Amino acid sequence: MDTASTGAYDGVRTAPRALATEAVHAGRDDLARQGLHAPPIDLSTTYPSYDSRAEAARIDAFATDGAGLAGPPVYARLGNPTVARFETALARLEGTETAVAFASGMAALSAVLLALPTPGSARAGQGPRHVVAVRPLYGCSDHLLTAGLLGTEVTWADPDGIADALRPDTGLVMVESPANPTLAEVDLRAVADACGPVPLLADNTFATPVLQRPAGQGARLVLHSATKYLGGHGDVLAGVVACDEEFAGRLRRIRFATGGVLHPLAGYLLLRGLSTLPVRVRAASANAAELARRLAADPRVARVRYPRLGGAMVAFEVHDDPHEVISLVRLVTPAVSLGSVDTLIQHPASLSHRIVDADDRRGAGVTDRLLRLSVGLEDVDDLWADLDRALGAPRERQGAEALREAVR
Repeated sequence: MDTASTGAYDGVRTAPRALATEAVHAGRDDLARQGLHAPPIDLSTTYPSYDSRAEAARIDAFATDGAGLAGPPVYARLGNPTVARFETALARLEGTETAVAFASGMAALSAVLLALPTPGSARAGQGPRHVVAVRPLYGCSDHLLTAGLLGTEVTWADPDGIADALRPDTGLVMVESPANPTLAEVDLRAVADACGPVPLLADNTFATPVLQRPAGQGARLVLHSATKYLGGHGDVLAGVVACDEEFAGRLRRIRFATGGVLHPLAGYLLLRGLSTLPVRVRAASANAAELARRLAADPRVARVRYPRLGGAMVAFEVHDDPHEVISLVRLVTPAVSLGSVDTLIQHPASLSHRIVDADDRRGAGVTDRLLRLSVGLEDVDDLWADLDRALGAPRERQGAEALREAVR
């Protein structure tokens, strides 16, 4: 049995439950007792209260440590009941104390960086923050760190060079495994050991808790672009950080101050998406593994990258023009993003990683002939027929045709 966590619901300790069970029930444990089956959507932006003294005390407590507000809600920027259900569920799946949701994955990463203490200070938000990171990362994550837009200074390191890159003022180590878009993997346990007391942030967007749980391997923070597999249907924009309660308090204060809150309807869609996450990821992964096998055997393909961990992402390099492949797909959708029920293909050097310096991009393995495939739930033979057509004539036939033209 694939065990997700040990729960305590309404003060009653339960036995560990399988991931598939948690995906369906986490965040919904109280519904039956309320006479509900589907979770409600609370769209209120504000909430009435006739006890302003009690409200003042609760707000003081939130300002002190960012703890979740006990009792009824106060204002949507402080918290929302529907979003809280999603946070509870995701924390269960990742095996962390809690989680904090945001309006996008980049809003979530920005909050983490703003929440880091600065050198010589126990408080966040006072100056440059040193981060050690491993390339490749999602292009906008790379840009956010490199450009110093939030006052960060970044040292890029190989996984085995993290310990040497740490400084007394290092506040965070960031990795993505499998990485976007090359699907490179790192040993999270080894990286966490190399970090020592410095918090490790693992971007788990590609793997999801179905395939790996970084917190169990030493990561303090687990980042998701929830837009991708957690939502799973290409219709919600969101981010979330699964972590311990102490760091969550910092994130909630940042979220309150900056306003990067998740809309309740998005929270509802994400909670619904989690219920089918294990089924979707495993089915799409089976399709991806088969497509990776066929691509690896195809002479029109120069290289295929598929994680040892598995998953629904495939990266491959073509001998010829990758833009031609993009232009010729019909069943596969040429678009950025990933993790939906339908299959998407994109050219990272032109889109998701265009914002990264070209030399840095290529140095991280994001070549100009690399294509990234997010495999969905369609029939695998239909997907292959579309890719086969888009890849064009086999190179042997191309060579023969060129020779015939030359001798005419």
